[in-house]
Amino acid sequence: MRYLIIAGSSAAVYAFILLALRLFGKKEIAQLSVVDLVFVLLISNAVQNAMVGPDTSLLGGLCAAGTLFAFNGIFKLVTYKFPKLSHLMQGQAVMLVYQGRVIKENLRKTKISMEELEEALREHGVRSAGEVDLAVLEQDGQISVLSNGYQSRSRQQPNDSNG
Repeated sequence: MRYLIIAGSSAAVYAFILLALRLFGKKEIAQLSVVDLVFVLLISNAVQNAMVGPDTSLLGGLCAAGTLFAFNGIFKLVTYKFPKLSHLMQGQAVMLVYQGRVIKENLRKTKISMEELEEALREHGVRSAGEVDLAVLEQDGQISVLSNGYQSRSRQQPNDSNG
């Protein structure tokens, strides 16, 4: 009976953390800063007792871990089978830059600062958003960048004074 309680508590904690991470944004998962890493470590420590309670035995820990693995596998299977549920729980890709122009409204929605976007662009070998064909915040929180030498129109237009 006590292991059934551990399994139920672990499942509840799993669901709560999954929902909380979804509500607080994708970038919390894939783009961990030092602050984010500390946060995740503290959360795991905070919920440990909620999962296993006073049972600190090996079997209690394995029961909690096994439940988490099982629920994670079930979640992945369900979201694979039901794409609409996947979009609800994991969100959809969001365009951040299109043809050299930053979509500031989408930066606000995703809570990504201009500095964070610029850092991601540099990680992809791009100096500025003006060189980007497309930058997308993916479902997993990664930022994908496509740039095939795109230059903004202002750079492509010849200078009229030089004839």
